Amino acid sequence: MPNRSKTTAERIAPPIDRLSTLLERFRVHAQLSFAGAMCGKHVFSSEAQTAYLHVLRSGSVEIRHPGVKGLPKHITLNEPSLIFYPRPLTHHFLNAPEEGSQFTCAEISFEGGQMHPIVQALPSLVLLKLSDVHGLQDALNLLFAETQRVQCGQRVLADRLFEVVLIQLLRWLLDHPTEAKIDSGLLMGLSSPQLAKALTAMHESPGAPWTVEQLADASGMSRTAFATKFKATVGISPAQYLADWRLTLVQSRLKEGASLKTLALELGYSSQSALTRAFTQRLGFSPRQWLGMS
Repeated sequence: MPNRSKTTAERIAPPIDRLSTLLERFRVHAQLSFAGAMCGKHVFSSEAQTAYLHVLRSGSVEIRHPGVKGLPKHITLNEPSLIFYPRPLTHHFLNAPEEGSQFTCAEISFEGGQMHPIVQALPSLVLLKLSDVHGLQDALNLLFAETQRVQCGQRVLADRLFEVVLIQLLRWLLDHPTEAKIDSGLLMGLSSPQLAKALTAMHESPGAPWTVEQLADASGMSRTAFATKFKATVGISPAQYLADWRLTLVQSRLKEGASLKTLALELGYSSQSALTRAFTQRLGFSPRQWLGMS
């Protein structure tokens, strides 16, 4: 049985944490915005510049997307569901004026906004039946219990519980990307046991002098097979992904006040000038110009 040792090694290999580094470097915050019966028409505006996570607990709702390209104009839901807009997007909820549906809703702030790697990787709308998202119910039960009556620290605890719900949703999406209509990009890469090893290595050590050979070795693949699978799944080459990841970190750290010299040393650039050139080529502005516009 020639393949037995390899199968055993793969079976006992320690699992990798595909999310923590992303969420530690680019944090996510939730704020409870509504809990209870929702009647009539409610407008959630993109002007708020936040993401939205709605939980339809019971009843039904008609969702409208006025003037939004790429999404259905009307969606009707008749069973408990998760409705997640990772980016600011105007949407309307229409409910029976007298028989309100039960909702628990939060505004989600992704640190870095549109730069957040998870925001970039998600579609405009993630719509799932609660019954399909296994492992979520315990956190939802705690959230619902906390929002049903006023208690000390209720708002703070409800916000934290919503963040738990969001992280558990992201976990589920990593294991079921096609069910959320995700067919390429970072989440598809992280859903691959092989590619996830290389992606996580880059996320955890962005300043390391990674080569395609080293990343392929981390994934347990040949160089050619790895490069081909990575580009087909993630949509860009490993080298381009690493370059983009580093510059995304640069943008975030610049806003925190880090110097270009420090960032060049931390993120694998040969000099401050090399970082400035790479930044300008990608964004069309120097770091100083970009920071002044942000």
